[in-house]
Amino acid sequence: MTISHTVGGFILTDEKDASRYTLTRDGKLVSVLDYRDDGHTIALTRAFTVPTFRGHGYAGIVVDGAVADIEERGDRTVDAVCWYVAEWFAAHPERAGVLRRR
Repeated sequence: MTISHTVGGFILTDEKDASRYTLTRDGKLVSVLDYRDDGHTIALTRAFTVPTFRGHGYAGIVVDGAVADIEERGDRTVDAVCWYVAEWFAAHPERAGVLRRR
């Protein structure tokens, strides 16, 4: 099952069967955010941008879109396992309400 949203000219897709969010533009894969979902918490485990697209903030777009999707659903908390995701939340403290409390 996949669910897609358009985000600023990109297509953000939650590929639930593959446990990942993908960011594509013009049919090309730009960035990926892998996750593990245990039914209560979504652990965001790895953000990756295809090397030819690095340096343009695309990982931030895929993380922002994924967090917005999780916030909108309202039934999960986020565990920022990936260092990039943890740094993204540090830079966006207004979004920390979705983070799992340790």
